[in-house]
Amino acid sequence: MNTKDEYEAFLAELRKETGLDAFAVDETGLVSVRVDDVYTLNLQFVEATGKILCFVEIATLPKDASAAVFRDLLAGGLFGKDTAGGYFALEPETETVVYNYFFDFEKASADVDGFISTMEKILQLCDIWADRIRRDLTGECKGATPAEVPDHDMIRA
Repeated sequence: MNTKDEYEAFLAELRKETGLDAFAVDETGLVSVRVDDVYTLNLQFVEATGKILCFVEIATLPKDASAAVFRDLLAGGLFGKDTAGGYFALEPETETVVYNYFFDFEKASADVDGFISTMEKILQLCDIWADRIRRDLTGECKGATPAEVPDHDMIRA
């Protein structure tokens, strides 16, 4: 079983590899890193399961969001469509769409570079979904060219 001390050592390695001091646990055990002033990447170690929960808020929906938004999110959740193994949650009070992904701690700590690459891909996936949600909300044609997806290499130094 992995301990919080091992998780702290893993975070120290992340700080070393990325040059970002933000990879530090707060008093609640949460790591929050602001990325490109667009997303906050959150990491929470779940000691009982040996997993790291990664979650990112993608968008906040208006109260009158169209069915198209929920249809896309439901298809993503039920069929894994364009989710890379993660899933969506909708925070009921704020109507915020949150992308969630679980990392196996042992695999993540054995390959820090791979962990960083996967986090960067998660942020690119969030960009794709944010654009998709925006198009669903505005009624823009599905065939329209999506906004350019930025390269989130910002995690690396």
